[in-house]
Amino acid sequence: MTQKRVYNFSAGPSTLPVPVLEKVAAQMLNYKDSGMSVMEMSHRSSSYLEIFNETKALLKKVLNIPDNYKILFIQGGATQQFSTIPLNLLKNGKADYIITGAFSKKAAQEAKKFGDIHIAYDGSVNNFKHIPTQDELDLREDASYVHLCANNTIYGTEWKYVPDTKGVPIVADMSSNILSKPIRVADYGMIYAGAQKNMGIAGLGVVIVREDLIQDHKENIPVLMEYNTIADNDSMYNTPPTFSIYVLGLVLEWIDSLGGLEVMQKKNQEKAQLLYDYLDQTDFYQTHSDADNRSIMNVIFTCPNKDLDAKFVKESIAAGMSNLKGHRSVGGIRASIYNAMSLEGVETLLAFMKKFEEENK
Repeated sequence: MTQKRVYNFSAGPSTLPVPVLEKVAAQMLNYKDSGMSVMEMSHRSSSYLEIFNETKALLKKVLNIPDNYKILFIQGGATQQFSTIPLNLLKNGKADYIITGAFSKKAAQEAKKFGDIHIAYDGSVNNFKHIPTQDELDLREDASYVHLCANNTIYGTEWKYVPDTKGVPIVADMSSNILSKPIRVADYGMIYAGAQKNMGIAGLGVVIVREDLIQDHKENIPVLMEYNTIADNDSMYNTPPTFSIYVLGLVLEWIDSLGGLEVMQKKNQEKAQLLYDYLDQTDFYQTHSDADNRSIMNVIFTCPNKDLDAKFVKESIAAGMSNLKGHRSVGGIRASIYNAMSLEGVETLLAFMKKFEEENK
């Protein structure tokens, strides 16, 4: 690396593993002696199909996806799924949505265009500081599915348990914590994620869906939103986001080489604990989320006032860090510490936080 890289704490698109970036750079002009870049390949060529199939196989391995689930690679990121999900899965016209942040709220608003959407919990009354307990959920036994967002990037909260839905399939938006820890895929009817946080680069949506849920669909769904059509054509009904899938494959190779999701979880918990331990023992900074619901991916906190928040962000840039400004809904500081954020990066942030507090008490 000829130039110094900053520690990028962006919530997405986010920092990528340096070994992945180096491999992309090395293969950019000529992928494995093919004479061309991956960006130039036909998606039906033997060279690209090898990339595609290896990526699917690695995702299945790393996440331990059961055989009765389909893996779909779709353009439009996670947001397009806000419409696609009810179009395909709203079998009886009813679904329950658990609102714990901005994206689950947007998903519910979109789903209301297509059927009877019941809000099983709405955390807006406490500014989304909290993930509901089982007792706080008002779930219907006749819903087609229950939708939740597993990790909330804006508010720094994360689900620590899988709710009991009495057999109703759970549809989970895992855009910001997928691949950060082991999960039991069979606990969910469907998992979906935008790739640009923990999986790779923008432009790709990943869907992992139980086969029986997509065996049929309504006749009036736009063709590129029909899950079974996409599955039947192995995500190639049209040209898929080829380069984004390639990068996902490299990220999965990196995770697998380090020991898989158990290792990722240990590393991520260590990084988050460094920050939370310090935040818990200082009165200068205030965390946003309840202690029991804290995300290990997005650490949200504020300084004593907005002027100091702005000063913190400005001085952090000069100290070699970027994208620490909190979302406008919360303000303050947001440190997104996804898989690719190094321990050294978090230690650099922690040292800066301590120095900033000493200088601004």
